[in-house]
Amino acid sequence: MAPAHTDGEDASHDHLQPLVQSTVRATHSLFSGTSVPTQTDALLSSQRQKISSKYRAEYLSSRVLPRSMQPTDSPNPLLLTAPRQTKLLTQNGHAEITVCSLTNVEDEVQKVLDGLAGRQRAQAKKHKVPTRELVRMAAEATRDDSAPAGQQIVRKRTYEPVRPEWHAPWKLMRVISGHIGWVRALAVEPGNRWFASGSVDRTIKIWDLASGTLRLTLTGHVSPVRGLAVSSRHPYLFSAGEDKQVKCWDLETNKVVRQYHGHLSGIYALALHPTLDVLVTAGRDSVARVWDIRTKQQVHVLAGHRGTIASVVCQDADPQVITGSMDSTVRLWDLAAGKSMATLTHHKKAVRALALHPSDFGFASASSDSIRQWKCPRGDFVQSFNGHSSIVNTMCANNDGVMFSGGDDGTMRFWDWRSAHCFQKTQTVVQPGSLDSEAGVFCSTFDRTGFRLITGEADKSIKIWKEDEEATEESHPVDFRPSLGRRRY
Repeated sequence: MAPAHTDGEDASHDHLQPLVQSTVRATHSLFSGTSVPTQTDALLSSQRQKISSKYRAEYLSSRVLPRSMQPTDSPNPLLLTAPRQTKLLTQNGHAEITVCSLTNVEDEVQKVLDGLAGRQRAQAKKHKVPTRELVRMAAEATRDDSAPAGQQIVRKRTYEPVRPEWHAPWKLMRVISGHIGWVRALAVEPGNRWFASGSVDRTIKIWDLASGTLRLTLTGHVSPVRGLAVSSRHPYLFSAGEDKQVKCWDLETNKVVRQYHGHLSGIYALALHPTLDVLVTAGRDSVARVWDIRTKQQVHVLAGHRGTIASVVCQDADPQVITGSMDSTVRLWDLAAGKSMATLTHHKKAVRALALHPSDFGFASASSDSIRQWKCPRGDFVQSFNGHSSIVNTMCANNDGVMFSGGDDGTMRFWDWRSAHCFQKTQTVVQPGSLDSEAGVFCSTFDRTGFRLITGEADKSIKIWKEDEEATEESHPVDFRPSLGRRRY
């Protein structure tokens, strides 16, 4: 038998009525039920009456066109939109509504109310989206190429180190002596028959690549020669030195035919464009100057660096000019506009060497802290090459994916371009009678085949290296020890 409730108990439950109503409203909005009457139903009923009365008073009379605007082919011109309505004509020719069946009116009012109800239900069904779901939705929304680099929300992937390819170790093949100063510049002829070397002794020597014998000595500079380049379309050899002079040598007459004047200080780097008749030089005046080979005119002055430019390279696609400076930055230049496209500030020390890959659309830059690999054309960072503990003076790469780097202390490193794995660490061999401090590598280049490496060193010698033909994967296995952390950053 249920206990009887008194009036005092009923009064004590009055304060629970608002809580019960709010709970009912929340349950209704959550499950979208229609069986529980709420204040939403009352609101829709009042809106129905308001819209229906306004529709009849203001818009119903306009449903019937005047006689002058009615089409003549209609069987009953007065009943255009409401066929079940009955109309009478007044003396002035307008239609007056007397008896109206509200079927069509109620249908149109119901459409308006359905739109309002759907909008309210959508607002009532809004709920809090979990953070993980928001991150996934944002990642899908921004997973396109139009978003700027570094601003895309992506899921963190598990780091999988790239396994390096096997490369045969390199060994010393020949030592060439002839200069009486440091060898600071090297250039190989496009036919791969001879190469040129520039030295601190202010001379340029032409050597036979196969035998290593001296062919010719060119004199004309009054300071150390720091840059050499051989044209592939013209019989010209270009040289630059610390005497602020840029010379064009005719290889048929072995004489200087053009000189390019404009640098305010010593020139440290020289590069020849592969497809255009354009020469780029840079040095201690912190600018790179673009010269027209034929007219000797200065086309552009690429200004922006705040320190000595130690290296410059050119390629046939944008960025066509890349410079590395002592201000620890690397700049990518738009040759057509003569302006900087991007500035890479990842290095902390002076950038003394740059190396373009012959087939991969990318390059590497070296400083005393690390060697970094970049992807063209925007200069996106790819990975770091760690292993040098001294100043890196020179770098070069071949088509087999081998990159060489030479240090100021004579250290030599051979890297796998794709995985940044150092597969050989060696030390250069100084000539007998030289000091240990003269064990430095200043310049290097691969020949056109990529099978010979030529280095110019501080012991005044030129060394030619080649791959060990007897080495195999069993005799020299890959010592691959990947680290747990990512070496990308």
